[in-house]
Amino acid sequence: MTFLDGAATRVIAHRGLALDAPENTLLAFLRALSAGATHLETDIHASADGVAVIAHDPDLARVAGRNVKVGQLTMTELRRIELGHGQGFCSLAEALDAFPQARFNIDVKDARAAAPAVAAIRDARATGRVLITSFSRERRRAVADALPGVASSPAVSEFFPALIGARFGIVPLVRRALRGFVAVQVPERRGPLRIVTRRAVDRIHAAGAEVHVWTVNDPADMVRLLDLGVDGIVTDRCDILKSVVASRT
Repeated sequence: MTFLDGAATRVIAHRGLALDAPENTLLAFLRALSAGATHLETDIHASADGVAVIAHDPDLARVAGRNVKVGQLTMTELRRIELGHGQGFCSLAEALDAFPQARFNIDVKDARAAAPAVAAIRDARATGRVLITSFSRERRRAVADALPGVASSPAVSEFFPALIGARFGIVPLVRRALRGFVAVQVPERRGPLRIVTRRAVDRIHAAGAEVHVWTVNDPADMVRLLDLGVDGIVTDRCDILKSVVASRT
């Protein structure tokens, strides 16, 4: 199994499916897979005792109403935090073990999470079924460089030359910038700048990489992006995206 095996359109569940489950929990991941997600998108921080813990925010304010940072609590303490529906925080190792056939798209949010993430992925023998990304080139590389052959998508600074090349038709620049990456994962727009266009998608494809767009929840937007040729969509509503994809076959 590899990260890009399987269905041609990647239905990427953003933090799982959090309709009747708290985001980024084992229950949310189960709900997403049951709804037809092909990939699980998630985020990692580091606990106080150096465990790669699945969490988007650096603190617990939004998800648990507590004024404390993820990195101030041990993994044992984090597991005891009630997030709803009987769920607490889980570690990356636990998620990989709970869903041994699932493909995980992992955003490294904390430099301290890099080493424990590498250990968790190695221990689970999951290198082939994960993709490593981050907004930080250094955080991404800290994990990806330690896992030879792992799938990866570029940080913003790494993708920018490819964006310029795609915009102005400099295909060699796109190829050079994306060498070693299997996908680019971008929003459709960044302020007034439109990133995802038919031309950009075609040129990124020509460089050998897929295009995944985040975070898209409106069915009309999903259809429009799929019509542009994107390979995957990161969404809070993988159930809706799955229906959209099924209607096109």
